[in-house]
Amino acid sequence: MSKTNAQKPTAGVVSLGCAKNLVDSENLLGMLRDRGYEIVSDPSEAEIIFVNTCGFIESAKQESIDTILEMAEYKKTGKLKQLFVTGCLAQRYASELAQELPEVDGFMGVADYARLYDMLDEANSGERPVYMRDGERFFQCGRVLSANAFSAYVKISDGCDNRCTYCAIPLIRGSYASRPFDDIVDECRSLAAQGVTELTLIAQDTSRYGCDLGDGHYQLPELLRAVSEIEGVHWVRVLYCYPDSTEDRLLDEIANNPKVAPYLDLPLQHINDDLLRRMNRRGDAAWIRSRLAECRKRGIIVRTTMIVGFPGETDAQFAELLDFVKEARFDRLGAFTYSPEEGTPAERMPDQIDEEVKAERLDQLMMLQQAISAELMAERIGTECEVLVEGQDEDGWYGRSIYEAPESDGVIHLNADRELVPGEYVRARVVAADAYDLTAEVL
Repeated sequence: MSKTNAQKPTAGVVSLGCAKNLVDSENLLGMLRDRGYEIVSDPSEAEIIFVNTCGFIESAKQESIDTILEMAEYKKTGKLKQLFVTGCLAQRYASELAQELPEVDGFMGVADYARLYDMLDEANSGERPVYMRDGERFFQCGRVLSANAFSAYVKISDGCDNRCTYCAIPLIRGSYASRPFDDIVDECRSLAAQGVTELTLIAQDTSRYGCDLGDGHYQLPELLRAVSEIEGVHWVRVLYCYPDSTEDRLLDEIANNPKVAPYLDLPLQHINDDLLRRMNRRGDAAWIRSRLAECRKRGIIVRTTMIVGFPGETDAQFAELLDFVKEARFDRLGAFTYSPEEGTPAERMPDQIDEEVKAERLDQLMMLQQAISAELMAERIGTECEVLVEGQDEDGWYGRSIYEAPESDGVIHLNADRELVPGEYVRARVVAADAYDLTAEVL
């Protein structure tokens, strides 16, 4: 470390929860860097730490509290002088956290990141700031990419109007708001100029993007096309679509644009019509099946998420879900047990399911999906694909094809007779498969 860098104050950010939170964390890092801080990854070396929290389900809340307390210990054992809490948990429970966590020097909600410098100034003057107003959701600042230099998430909207009865996101993030089209394209162009070749567009509901802009029609197809035309962009993918706003023209853009991953992330939650109504999900089982059929027709692979143990879910309704998963043969499927979230309608519903029953149902569903996934992955043996090299671990080099989303899907282990470079694209032939990962030889 140079003498100049050694004189800089040090700062770190601990990012919890989803990729949308990660984007906020990377913006925080960029603002801290521009403020003159040296960014460090080792919390014992940081003089200030931000914990960007998740408050989506109970386990995430507990992880956030545990991490805050863990970071606070560095006031005793490290160089830490100030500890700040941001994100969803801070947005929802600021007053309670301020009372229960005297170790924390300030709190900031999800729409106040643009006021970071004000927060630091107030804390440095001895105050304990708490910023919870509905401030500026979207602002341009230089990001510090925390994972790698070649792949980045880009947030295209914030908030949600779907009002699913189990979900606290609207209570935390507020109503739906699309980010300005040109701002998104400008950020993508900036990231590409820095060497990012894979861009993943994210939001609580990406397929609805643009409904509150211009003439009110969905603009995700146009956005995908504009981003794909940026020089240096190799792959574009989109996550977190919603069934009723996933139009055929979006599927056409995904299928026909060679730079857009033929991959649809379509969280469905269930297939039983009664449960879907009580979840306040738009689109019934027939519509869901029609969307899946249109994806298959276009060669688009599908990832989904399911909830088991929603209040009142009967054995017969769960069996219907299992039958549907057997029928649909999803390329990717994640699942979680229903968690009653404070302030949501589902929390007050009768017939809450026993935790043991929820766990058993989750095991059944995931064992079924594991078998389906193993069969689908085995079908890829002998095929060739382009692989983005991500890095190297104790098992050797690994990467992903256009069919694997970052972090959420498996990886492709690479056998190569040369040193590979993280961020390069190689041609490879799949030679082995397990339930979630592949092994391929670099050609």
